Amino acid sequence: MIRVLVNGAAGRMGSEVVRSVLAEDGLELCGGVDIGAAGKDLGEVIGIGHNGMTIDKTLEEAFAKGKPDVIVDFTSPKVIYENAKYVLENGVNIVIGTTGLTAKQREELAGIAQKTGANGLVAPNFSLGAVLLMKVSAEISKYMPNAEIIELHHNHKYDAPSGTAKLTAEKMAAARTMEPEADETKESLSGVRGGKYEGITIHSVRLPGYVAHQEVLFGGYGEILTLRHDSLDRKSFMPGVMLACKKCMTVKGFVYGLENYLE
Repeated sequence: MIRVLVNGAAGRMGSEVVRSVLAEDGLELCGGVDIGAAGKDLGEVIGIGHNGMTIDKTLEEAFAKGKPDVIVDFTSPKVIYENAKYVLENGVNIVIGTTGLTAKQREELAGIAQKTGANGLVAPNFSLGAVLLMKVSAEISKYMPNAEIIELHHNHKYDAPSGTAKLTAEKMAAARTMEPEADETKESLSGVRGGKYEGITIHSVRLPGYVAHQEVLFGGYGEILTLRHDSLDRKSFMPGVMLACKKCMTVKGFVYGLENYLE
């Protein structure tokens, strides 16, 4: 059994992870950490009834009870780097769904992981459908270099653009074999054309009612190709998270993107 500790256990994603770990063969929930719900019964907080497992305030408190095999972190961009650094320095594997890590920080964490022998994954999106959309978008970019991304999320999301949109743009830019045509549009309202990342325009929508959605629009001569993925419920991310918990035990290194764990 792989012992899993969930950091951010009382949050929307964290509580879903807790429920999924409890139901997953081969995984054993060994605790939860959440500064806002510390001292409370984990089962009661996530709505499954009293289970006798008290939520810890910090990772240090949880580790004092015994180290897990893997940490799943869905906390905040403000604390994710220090969280990951602490976990890896203690030789524990980590699965990160929290956004906000810079490329430099990921490189630094990879160096720590190499020294301690711990493994880790940072995934902007754990949905298998979203990962496939990225893969297909990169392939299409070889032949249709003119493209834009529209990503739509709930209005409580911390960052814009989403990590998924940025990773999609990175993969598309790397796959391009032709230069896109110049955009001759002049903005009459600053920012209305979105933001450029890796040479690809990204538009971010934040509204109540959305969960996680992304469109990639390709324009060609007399034709348009549109790809769209919709996560309608946070349960859509759980198969990917459960897979990551198992794969990080054997896949060496600190990697970026769930596709690294797909066979």
